[in-house]
Amino acid sequence: MSSATETTQRERVRIYATGSCEGFEKLRDSLTNHPEIEMVGSSVGVADGAGALAGGHLDAVLHATRGASLPADELASIREHTRAPILLVASNGSAGLLEEALESDVSDVLLLPQLVENVVFAIRKSTHSTRRHHDSGGGSGRHGKIVTVFSPKGGTGKTVMATNLAAALVRVAGKKTLLLDLDLQFGDAAIMLGIEPEKTIYDLVVAPGELDAEKLAGYTTKHACGLEILPAPLRPEDAELVTEAKLGRLLEVAREAFDVIVVDTSPFFHGPMLATLDRTDELLLLCSLDVPTLKNLRLALQTLDLLSFPKQRVRIVLNRSNSKVGMKPNEVEGALGMKVRFEVPSDRAVPLSVNRGNPVVLAEEGADVSKAIKAMAKELFPAVKEEGKKRRLLPTLARS
Repeated sequence: MSSATETTQRERVRIYATGSCEGFEKLRDSLTNHPEIEMVGSSVGVADGAGALAGGHLDAVLHATRGASLPADELASIREHTRAPILLVASNGSAGLLEEALESDVSDVLLLPQLVENVVFAIRKSTHSTRRHHDSGGGSGRHGKIVTVFSPKGGTGKTVMATNLAAALVRVAGKKTLLLDLDLQFGDAAIMLGIEPEKTIYDLVVAPGELDAEKLAGYTTKHACGLEILPAPLRPEDAELVTEAKLGRLLEVAREAFDVIVVDTSPFFHGPMLATLDRTDELLLLCSLDVPTLKNLRLALQTLDLLSFPKQRVRIVLNRSNSKVGMKPNEVEGALGMKVRFEVPSDRAVPLSVNRGNPVVLAEEGADVSKAIKAMAKELFPAVKEEGKKRRLLPTLARS
């Protein structure tokens, strides 16, 4: 096999560059034109690249420094936005810088000038060790997938979709599933499941001690179907205590304990949403047959593009697809410039199930809406058809 063919088959590494030093601009240009690298963007200041760092699904960050000592504050600022491995680039490295880097959260130190192939090798080495750590599930053997349900407009049925999809993943796909309610001020996921929880995500993040899978299990509430839920705070004012850093740690621990984490969200691109996007494997964007929702969804897609969110991870879900409102699914596709991946029909069984606190996929399994949601669950997570056959799951993220 030729090296060119190998390159096309290898997944390009997504990197972002920050900082500055002598020779760094030339290195950035070389990496931008390298077939194995996808340069998401660059900025001298970390704050200027906050959007891409938080929402870019980065494989690595290159940070250049002119100083002879470790830029601890700048590295800490990067860590506020992403867990991707950081490679420090310097033009006047000293023994002190190398020693400090060995003891810090830095994957490698590259002293310029440097052959671009050596830099690419160092980047791939860092991302490979990160992927291996994740694939090992932190020792648990599990690396759960995060499915985020989002709509930039209220009233589209987002929470109904999230709760029913989570229940369907347990019932028909056999997945150990966590439903995480990140509509932090006014979340209703617990109510829709008929649950009055004793503990919420607020109680978890303010609890003392390091978060691990065992501690997480002590704060989730289990539904009769086997689905576990971590509800939103009971009081809106408690939402601000669920910081991006704590949420990021929570999602990584949840990956080790569950096959799937379904995230219900608020209709905003705020800090918690950006932290979630950075770890999302599948983003389900809910749409309905009305012009205001389409307008907001187009804006949301533009925002995702600015955040460098991979378009191949976005799935358009047309909710209430059979509503007779003078608009058809193909018009939605034309307006958004994307195919509708899933269609979920309107059904009077849905409001009945909501009022009874029981997901429609469990209460009315034969309803058309239930069949559509269960089909979605099966398509997102296909079952193994033959013994010994490799399980077809969503692509594993190569990031921290």
